[in-house]
Amino acid sequence: MELFGRPTIAEDSVQYQLFLIAAEPAEPEERRTILQHYVEWILARFAPLLVQYIWQYQPFNISYVPEKEDVPAHIGGSTNFGDNVEDEWFIVYLVQEITKEFPKLVAKIEDNDGEFLLIEAAEYLPKWLNPESSNNRVFIFQGELHIIPVPKTEDERLWLSEGNPSILQALKIIASHSEECLAAETIRSSVARRIAGYPQKIQSNFHHAHSYLPAGIVSVLKIRPDLVASAITAFYLRDPIDLEACRTFRFFTPETRVMAMVTFTKCLYAQLQQQRFIPDKRSGFTLPPRSHPKFKSHELGMKLAHGFEILCSKCVKGTSESSTPISNNPLWKGFLDSLKKNDYFKGQLEGSEKFQELIRKAEVFFQQFISKPHNVLSPGEEILQLLESNPYNIEEMRTNQSHLPAEDSDSWLEISPEELDRLLEQASCSSAQRPVVQAGLEDDEVAEAYSLSAIPLSMKAFINKMSTHEGAEVPWSSTNEQIKLDGNSMANAIKQILGFSSRGEDELDSDDFEDEDDEDLLDSDGDGGADLGPVSMDANAVGNLKVYMDEMDRELAGTNIAKSFTTRTTATGASVDIDEDSRNIDDRDQQTNDEAVPLDLDLNLVSNLLESLSSQSGLAGPVSNILQSMGVTLPKNVDKQ
Repeated sequence: MELFGRPTIAEDSVQYQLFLIAAEPAEPEERRTILQHYVEWILARFAPLLVQYIWQYQPFNISYVPEKEDVPAHIGGSTNFGDNVEDEWFIVYLVQEITKEFPKLVAKIEDNDGEFLLIEAAEYLPKWLNPESSNNRVFIFQGELHIIPVPKTEDERLWLSEGNPSILQALKIIASHSEECLAAETIRSSVARRIAGYPQKIQSNFHHAHSYLPAGIVSVLKIRPDLVASAITAFYLRDPIDLEACRTFRFFTPETRVMAMVTFTKCLYAQLQQQRFIPDKRSGFTLPPRSHPKFKSHELGMKLAHGFEILCSKCVKGTSESSTPISNNPLWKGFLDSLKKNDYFKGQLEGSEKFQELIRKAEVFFQQFISKPHNVLSPGEEILQLLESNPYNIEEMRTNQSHLPAEDSDSWLEISPEELDRLLEQASCSSAQRPVVQAGLEDDEVAEAYSLSAIPLSMKAFINKMSTHEGAEVPWSSTNEQIKLDGNSMANAIKQILGFSSRGEDELDSDDFEDEDDEDLLDSDGDGGADLGPVSMDANAVGNLKVYMDEMDRELAGTNIAKSFTTRTTATGASVDIDEDSRNIDDRDQQTNDEAVPLDLDLNLVSNLLESLSSQSGLAGPVSNILQSMGVTLPKNVDKQ
């Protein structure tokens, strides 16, 4: 199934495509050869980053994709990032860097939500850009985000199509008019902020922790630290059948356990740490009391051991195959030269222990992504193969465990209310884009004067905003023109609705329809009643209407509705109840003449909103949500009484 003309992408997956911007070469086989060379160049160039990365579920991978229908031959791939959205944004960084390094490539990247780069910059997008109109318009070219615009002038119609362009049309437009297609600075900055910090961010997303593990797992992780992701996923998604294999451990017995340092991503560590699990007594895995200083290390090791055992239990032992040495592969020398050129070995002496460790990682990467054997092994099969081909010394491991570096603090798992507020503030729109509601609040460091007038202004702007069938549009600032009322047109419209002629304009009391404060909420275009035909209404109908209104006044006089409105102070300083006239219908006219006090709609609106906001006790609720959506930021309630 396709949505808005796009192929459906699996959930929690990102799809990336790299197209040659040049039309040449036109020969399919020659084009295929060039694209396959690009695959090798890209993997060799970015191997130093990819080798050290630990993927949540699937790694970044690219390969040649032949032409299909209206999509030309290109380089493409997809990655399921699972629960770790940082994998997706790291891929965005990689794609951006690829288009910088190889300027003849144009990238298109989407996930199951569609153009997620536009979602990141949603508040800055032009109104015409929506899911229906964005197809084949968003690309990354030479490291910058490009959006193909819609034609607005006759000159633009010469090189822009009216509807959504095809891939080939889009590539030609970007090649010839790249400057005109460059996305706005605010849009590009929004995406740039999301990937800021890479490639250094790779290391900051790691978490190093001590784990009490079977020696076989320690030896495997020393060569393939990325296999920790497969083991944690297996443990995280375990079922009763998986746990049957963990009643008695065949591959990783608890008697061989040693303390070791394990590298996780923060997402993987959180998944493992937050799982509550009690091992089967028959497994042999016992845990010290929770008060024990090494309890966390023992628990982490126990959970990891279960994950590795589940992976291996699903395989048939003896999966190792004879293979030719990597050094005999003609691509290996070029790949190794590229690693040296990009400082992959970081000055390590050839033959040193660190150098040999880096070489092993490079060989694994080469086998996985460049050499690509015909029979791809499952994670469990890879673990068994590594156990068979790499013998280990348990006593040496136990000697080394006394020299382990300090583990990282996991305080980042807990977030304080202040930190949460800071993160929410960063995720929301900048304060420059939204009006700030001010309310006379003094802080220890900063004293700000808040004006409550922003609340009714924003509310009126919202009411006055014209919306479509797609939903209500929330104004982001209070700069809309003030709503005006043409009193004469409004009076004429009411008269026509009631069927009055010009001769009967005095038949009703003027105060039955007049309300000066309605000017703040109603708007008229000057001829609002022009198309309304008169409705006949005789004197009896008019009399009945007055009877109904008087009856309503009597019913309301016996209720407490008047107390729900805020009273207003007169010029003399006396507080006047706005329902004074409704308590005594007979004295209504006299009281209205003496001191008629109009209802202050703004005052009542603000007081009711603030009272409702206070009842939320600092939590999310209807008032805070609607005010924030309209760009109104209220100060914190610091009243301790």
